[in-house]
This record gives sequence, C-alpha cells and structure tokens, in this order.
Amino acid sequence: MEMVKVENVSIRFRLQADRISTIKETMVALFKGRLKYKDFWALTDVSFTVNKGEVMGIIGHNGAGKSTVLKIISGIMKPTKGRVVLGGNVVPMLELGSGFDYELTGRENVFLNGAILGYSKEFLHEKFDEILEFSELGEFIDQPIRNYSSGMLVRLAFSIAAVVTPEILICDEVLAVGDERFQAKSRKRMLELMGGGTTVLFVSHNIDQIRDMSDRVVWLDHGKVKMLGDPDTVCAAYRKWLDSPEG
Repeated sequence: MEMVKVENVSIRFRLQADRISTIKETMVALFKGRLKYKDFWALTDVSFTVNKGEVMGIIGHNGAGKSTVLKIISGIMKPTKGRVVLGGNVVPMLELGSGFDYELTGRENVFLNGAILGYSKEFLHEKFDEILEFSELGEFIDQPIRNYSSGMLVRLAFSIAAVVTPEILICDEVLAVGDERFQAKSRKRMLELMGGGTTVLFVSHNIDQIRDMSDRVVWLDHGKVKMLGDPDTVCAAYRKWLDSPEG
C-alpha cells in the first residue's frame, strides 16, 4: 500500500536579480517598475513513492532540495507543479522547537507545541509524564525555556514529537541533535517507530545512518532525482560522487 506518492513535484522561488542592499532602494525600484527577478527551481519533476512501513532515506549535497521536499510532503510548502498524495496522518520532525514560546515554561510549551503537531489537550495530559521522563528535564520543566540550553530545547522538542506512533513520520536531521547519549536514545526511539509499522522519510548527512536504517534511498541533485534504489547501491554511488571532482 502506498502511503506517500510524490508526483512530478516542482517548486519555483522568485529571487531578486538586482543587487539592492536597502529597503529604500527596493521600494524605489518597485515603485518605478525596475525591480527584476529571476526564477530558481528548487525541485524539478521529483517523483517517488513510499509504501506502508517503509523507511525512505533522502541524501544529497547542501541545497539539493532534501528539506524542501520534506516540507512539501508535510504540507508546509505547496509545489508550483505536481502533487503529493498521502495515505495517513503525518507528524513532521523538521525544525525541532520552531513552535516554542520562549517566555513560557517547558510544561506550557509541551501543550503549545503538541497542539501545533495536532495532539489534543487530553492526549497531552495523558502522555505528559512520558514526555517529561524521555526529555530528562526534571524540575526544569517548570522553568521558562529562555533559560534552557540548546540541548535541553532539543530534548524537549524531540520528546513531544516522538510521543505518538504516527502513520507517516517526516524527519530532517533529528538524529544529529543533542549529546551523544541522547542521540543514541533518539535513534532507539526512531527504530521503535520504524519497527511498529510507521512509514518514515528522513534526511541525514550521515551516510552510514541512511544506509543502515533505510529500505530504499533517493538521491537528490540540484532539485532532481539522480538515483533511487536499495541503500547499499545508492549510498555507494553517492560516496563515489563525493570523492570525485564533481562532489
């Protein structure tokens, strides 16, 4: 059963072509009709499917379109062309903590961020102790998060996002956050989700991690699908490319 179907997805951004450094210069050029733009296609005719319970790894150089395609699948961005068809509910782990209010406590942010992810207040009350235990924040949960270290913020954000077993999980470099011990803990939780039938799409610059955890891998290059197939073959080809003059 197909859980994610990406069909000929392309997305265009309009970039300012003029070298204008101030808002005043921009407004003057806009008023006079002299503001020039150029089109940048971040993705071009990207197509692939992900089956139920499958783990799809996504690799590519910086700017290849990896995060962009995840945002389109998550519904955060809309494609200029093409479409995405989903067969279940999606939980995105993209910019962890992006929905936090730094003036609120960790406890209050559990309910705020959880609501953004689509969890009900009742569900979050039921799962709160589990979230707190996983985050290892202890009494700091009742402190304003403006006083948190970056590691504490990451632990809280991941704990909220990973509390459920979603049908489709979208991850962008989430296993590269926090200290080494928490990374191992996060990886274990991710493996539990994968083993529980969750369909997963994830981006990582750690090629060994992609190879070991994925069922298939898609390699994006300048917004296009360069290769799609089994992890060993695609990752080996990508490593070879990285070692070449082109990489």
